[in-house]
Amino acid sequence: MTTHRPRIVDLSETQPNRRRGGDLRAMLTPGAVGATSGFMGMALVQPGERIGEHYHPYSEEFVYVVQGSLEADLDGVTYPLRPDQGLMIPPYMRHRFRNVGDTEARMVFHLGPLAPRPELGHVDTEGSEESTPAAPPERPEPVS
Repeated sequence: MTTHRPRIVDLSETQPNRRRGGDLRAMLTPGAVGATSGFMGMALVQPGERIGEHYHPYSEEFVYVVQGSLEADLDGVTYPLRPDQGLMIPPYMRHRFRNVGDTEARMVFHLGPLAPRPELGHVDTEGSEESTPAAPPERPEPVS
């Protein structure tokens, strides 16, 4: 039985989050729409901006580039991303994004499953004025 009703969230209703670089907008979240399996948002990254390196110990991250030219560093290897391309980032993989073009880049992101608590879902590995970097732990051994 569904306990929440469908809800449309407009990008203009969301607050910018610039702590990790770029303008990250969490849109379809547990708090906003009652999501229970993950959350979705939009990253707006201006030319020359980046989203700092981080990883998610509990979640896969799915990204889809809507516009602009991005580079993604995945565990230290750089990959170009262009519009109409998607990328799946496994748990524990360090990643960052850079706008290498001359126009705003827009990237949709979705993370799931949710971490047990919001503060456990995202670990920064690069320093910034508002965060202390953490070294990524060893990835758990795959279960056979």
